[in-house]
Amino acid sequence: MLTERQKMILSAIVNDYIHSAEPIGSRSISKRSDVGFSPATIRNEMSDLEEMGFLEQPHTSAGRIPSHKGYRYFVDHLISLSKSKNEEIVSIKNYFNKRLNKTEAILQEVAAILSDMTQYTSIALGPELFNTTLKHLQFVSINDNTGVVIIVTDTGEVENKKVEIPKGISIDEIEKCINVLNSKLRGEPLISLKSKLFNELGNELKKYVNQHHELMHMLDEVFETNKQERIYMSGTTNMLTQPEFNDVSTVKNILDLINETETWVELFSNVPKGIQVTIGPENDVKQIQNCSLITATYKIEGDSIGTIGILGPTRMEYERVINLLNHLTDDLVKFYYR
Repeated sequence: MLTERQKMILSAIVNDYIHSAEPIGSRSISKRSDVGFSPATIRNEMSDLEEMGFLEQPHTSAGRIPSHKGYRYFVDHLISLSKSKNEEIVSIKNYFNKRLNKTEAILQEVAAILSDMTQYTSIALGPELFNTTLKHLQFVSINDNTGVVIIVTDTGEVENKKVEIPKGISIDEIEKCINVLNSKLRGEPLISLKSKLFNELGNELKKYVNQHHELMHMLDEVFETNKQERIYMSGTTNMLTQPEFNDVSTVKNILDLINETETWVELFSNVPKGIQVTIGPENDVKQIQNCSLITATYKIEGDSIGTIGILGPTRMEYERVINLLNHLTDDLVKFYYR
């Protein structure tokens, strides 16, 4: 449990480091009008905070920087989730009042306005991926080598996927597998069909077909969705401006990941509701374990229908970004179906 003085000092260090990207010393903290302690007192508290794992000292005789644990404590206990800057709130409200027309335009512009305001990378995932579920599948044979899998959704949409029947697999075997899929996948969001297939149903389908791997490859193509149209990114090169990412190989890995739409769709489809902050190694995706990701779901009548995320360095303006997302998602819900 941190004392009030330790909380004040930790908060000051995090805020100063966010803006300077340089280790923070006790003297610079003591000069802040909101602290009011001597450099010696602050040094002692900084040593204790370092011993407890909230701060790190990157170089001998240098100042301290926040650790991942320090950022986590700051996010959980020290930020104010109340007000953004008035001009930012006005900008968001004016944007929604003047510019919203179509769903695609909304999400593209939301991503753009967030990346412009924060200078981080923004990602917006649309509602279709969450709302649309599978009603049933049907297989129609064209000949011994070719067939069509018909996908019917709960919204009445019908999509036909032409497939090549793998050698050694009979039409009867495919129809049995389609029946199994209907019983197991009915009501599942389209976004999760592939993960359900490979994580839960592979062994089940082995019972009905000998050429199991070939069948799974065919179904993989059937369940491939056009996700590029439903995820929108902006500020993808903003990472290049952050001093943490001067290393070419590090930033290349991040930029490569940003272009992997499939990864982001899967990641965003599983985030908890509300605003979530994952810091550094808390991220499951290896390439962003030197970053922080803040996500916010937006919902209508209690149901989550989409997700907006901000990706930046662990030295992120957490308080500002969280408050921006709070205001933006509130306005997005109000204007989404006006």
